[in-house]
Amino acid sequence: MDIAWCVDIISRYIINQTQKKIEPMFLSTDEQTIEDLGLFGNRNNGGIYDIYNAANTRGGEAILKDMFRNPLSDRDAINQRSSIIEHFARMNMAFPFSASSFDMAEKYLLDNVEQSKGTNQQTSMLSEKEMLNGVSAVIDILWTAKTFIENRDVASVFAYKTERDSIVMLLRDAAFTPALREKPQGKLPYSAITAYDILFRVREYDKIKKLLKHIYTLDVYLSVAKVAVKRNFVFPSALEKGSCELALEDVYQPELKKPVGNSVFISPRQNIIFLTGANMAGKSTFLRAVSTAVYVAHMGFPVAARSMAFSVMDGVYTTINLPDKLGIGASHFYVEVLRVRKMATELSHGKSLFIVFDELFRGTNVKDAHEATVAVTNAFAGKKTSMFIISSHIVEAAEQLKLKSNIGFQYLPTIMNGTVPEYTYTLRQGVTDDRHGMIIIRNEGILDILKNGLKKKVKHLDTVS
Repeated sequence: MDIAWCVDIISRYIINQTQKKIEPMFLSTDEQTIEDLGLFGNRNNGGIYDIYNAANTRGGEAILKDMFRNPLSDRDAINQRSSIIEHFARMNMAFPFSASSFDMAEKYLLDNVEQSKGTNQQTSMLSEKEMLNGVSAVIDILWTAKTFIENRDVASVFAYKTERDSIVMLLRDAAFTPALREKPQGKLPYSAITAYDILFRVREYDKIKKLLKHIYTLDVYLSVAKVAVKRNFVFPSALEKGSCELALEDVYQPELKKPVGNSVFISPRQNIIFLTGANMAGKSTFLRAVSTAVYVAHMGFPVAARSMAFSVMDGVYTTINLPDKLGIGASHFYVEVLRVRKMATELSHGKSLFIVFDELFRGTNVKDAHEATVAVTNAFAGKKTSMFIISSHIVEAAEQLKLKSNIGFQYLPTIMNGTVPEYTYTLRQGVTDDRHGMIIIRNEGILDILKNGLKKKVKHLDTVS
């Protein structure tokens, strides 16, 4: 057997294996969580996506949205993306491509040329001017990409090496050599325009698409880096999956104008936080702030906090604003039960999950809510590789839950200024029995309105009769 032939076969096999695309591991979540965290906002309000969206291209916006839909669940992948964005943030590097060039190139490439079978004949109806503008825009993009990847600062970003190498390989393709010899914005004869048109939209169309995807991803990196600098966000450090660690200092809700930061620490010794506090004390906002930080950190993005280190999780699930399912005849309590059952099912598969419940079992009577809260929280306590934050209005449940050493207790206090409740929105250790519902009702004059309104109505009826 020819040794050289064997070596060639082995070499090709190794190259083929190393070039195979490694499918990333994604974080599992659901629409309830996406709605709870307000990731994409609604018609009236923007979402977390809008905070991070400073993209310069439509393709960049699409990739950013896909990243929000598919956070990562792999430590190396998360830290690599985070490292790329952090380096670009330090370099304060702007997106180097012309927005007008991209607009023209995208419009031009959308009108893709179809080849007749076995021929290079064009079926496009582009005008000569549109063809010239499109070809010139693509050449400008090729030149700008080449200049960018040859930048020493960019070449020094080790985490970006794989993507940079892919761009280098595309640009070194012999097919693009003539285009890179052209002067950007230079005048081209019609014969060159038609030749480049066939090259860009027919023969090497797939390679042009690959290059654009790399540039769209770069757009995301640079735009998120810009957001991090502008908002003073911090870059989290992803830890080994299953280690059940969360160290989150001064986390806050990035959508608020004057947010209050709070610190959260979870470990295998205390992987459950039982949160109490009066209505309006800030429990839901706090839960959203922590959950959003954990979710966004799994994207490899900077977060609204002073520092953060976290164990990579298999999934993030929140239940903060659970809607009724009246259309299928389900009460709020039954919907809560179904939600808990879903979490139990996910946990039964041995997954490491970050789970949040706001006001667990609010849809039933106090006695049932008490028993159910204690039973479910104690069951969660047995899942030592997962993290839980459970808020509850059933403060009496804390006495029984204190028997579990891995359940911690925190509360958001209310300070009474006479008959007016004031809220610090700052976490404290322990359990509170603050209840100020009736005080708020009296302060709003609801009972007086009802009473006086009834008298007026009766008086009116007497007059009429």
